[in-house]
Amino acid sequence: MTPKLGHPIVISWLVFLLPLAGQPPQQQTGVGQPPVGGTTQTGVPQTDTGLQSPLERLRPNYVLRSGDQILIRAFEMEEISDRPFRIDTDGFISLPVLGKIKAAGVTIENLESSMVEALRKYVRQPQVTITVVQFSSEPVFFVGAFKVPGIYPLQGRRTLVEMMSSIGGLLPTASRRIKLTRRKEFGEIPLPNAVASPEGNVASVEISMASLRDNLNPAEDVVLQPFDVISVERAEMVYVTGEVGRVGAFELQERDSMSVIQALTLAGGLAQDADPKTARILRPIMDTDRKSVV
Repeated sequence: MTPKLGHPIVISWLVFLLPLAGQPPQQQTGVGQPPVGGTTQTGVPQTDTGLQSPLERLRPNYVLRSGDQILIRAFEMEEISDRPFRIDTDGFISLPVLGKIKAAGVTIENLESSMVEALRKYVRQPQVTITVVQFSSEPVFFVGAFKVPGIYPLQGRRTLVEMMSSIGGLLPTASRRIKLTRRKEFGEIPLPNAVASPEGNVASVEISMASLRDNLNPAEDVVLQPFDVISVERAEMVYVTGEVGRVGAFELQERDSMSVIQALTLAGGLAQDADPKTARILRPIMDTDRKSVV
């Protein structure tokens, strides 16, 4: 039966599909492109685009360990400022004036707060910044839509799946495509679809969660190397609004694209008074605020 003329249906694409009204969903904090540039004094990758490195984005969450060496910057406290201190085997740092302070097992953010409180005896408005300048073991970085993103020690031979399992895996809203970025000095990524950056200093590859999940000993379950960056964005979404069974956002999941019929099916089909002739697809025009109508 031909539907009666009525209200329109709008399918909106954001890179993939954009919402019809209002602003697109905010990107999750910390999710971004992995670094493609040089290194900081800590040996941590740094971007060529001015973006923060994974260490800078996740620095407050990093849990210090025995053997880590930290640099403390303390306003109006020259005795400890701009000097490196190593966390001893008992988990303490020994500081002039302040004495021994527990550091191992504490996040950088919490250690900064503890030192600010300790310095209030000597400085009216203490300010403390702590940076890791040497890790006790070489780290790997999990950035983006993981349950517990952060900087983790790479101890022994660990594969991608092993490390992901140990940190709790992905958020439900995460994309099912993972990006692995590796510095050139730690060798090539042993996958045929790995691509080197134009500068040649890093290589990256996209890995499908379906391959990791469905195959026995998949080639994509690569052995991680020091300073590897594993990043994942939020799932790409398709937004359907108008006279459909269920207005809402639908994940592309592991698909590269979705047909209009697939989107309408996920949305429960057309409502009884929908007018298919008025259906529109909205897509953004790259690098502008405008949308094109398909």
